[in-house]
Amino acid sequence: MTNEKWPVGVFASIDAGLGVQLDVVKELGIKAIQMHTPHKNSRTPEKAKEFIAKLQDVGAELTVVFCGFDGESYADIPTTQKTIGLVPPETRAERTQEVKEIADFAKLLGCDAVGIHIGFIPHEEDDPQTWKDLVAVAQEVCDYIANNGQYLHLETGQETADGLLKFIHAVDRPNLRVNFDPANMILYGSGEPIEALKKVGKYVRSCHCKDGKWSAKPGVDWGCEVPFGDGDVNAKKFLETLKEIGYEGALTIEREIPQEPERQKAEISKAKTLIEQIKAEIL
Repeated sequence: MTNEKWPVGVFASIDAGLGVQLDVVKELGIKAIQMHTPHKNSRTPEKAKEFIAKLQDVGAELTVVFCGFDGESYADIPTTQKTIGLVPPETRAERTQEVKEIADFAKLLGCDAVGIHIGFIPHEEDDPQTWKDLVAVAQEVCDYIANNGQYLHLETGQETADGLLKFIHAVDRPNLRVNFDPANMILYGSGEPIEALKKVGKYVRSCHCKDGKWSAKPGVDWGCEVPFGDGDVNAKKFLETLKEIGYEGALTIEREIPQEPERQKAEISKAKTLIEQIKAEIL
């Protein structure tokens, strides 16, 4: 395991999902990974042992295991609101149980963090029952994984920084933290990422180095994801702000174009070079 401050990481996959494969992790010299949750039949003690051996081979540390669920779709913002995370009432109980199973698998892997897009949390005054239900389910999950010695990382994007803080305070669990994704703030139209990072900084325990450009109608239409450093995030300012809030964890590159593996690898490599250049300047 690395003791390096700000090791460069990548979002990876072992059997499916948006991440790169481990051979790319090894080729690029990546030192940390967040992992997209493998299929249920891959979440076994035997598979965990195999994966730990693969991590040792590539020389990377697993920092977060991210939840993903059948039936989720990011086709557009309205579809995302209806299908993502623990918000849809018809799938909430089943998905809550799956989060617990994912956490147990993460424990087998020696990982103390489970990440999730919990979904579009409604404003308390607009939908008090859904708000109350989501607070309760977040408390249930946090309490369960606390017994594993784990943290729950909420991915940013759907809520404003103020809305996210209100939810965190309502849940009131010490193991509820934030995976800060600056591009998602832009893609969802939920706020300027640097200012948002400053607001939620004390809760940030992991992050994505991802970039995007604002849409003409923020919050109505998707923004456009672009390679890290090519969008509206301001890569150097983002890392400077991470330093300002005292963040010392992995800088995890996320580039969601698995259907174009060579382009994905090239853009991740370029992002890694950029991050290392900025690190040399500001650390």
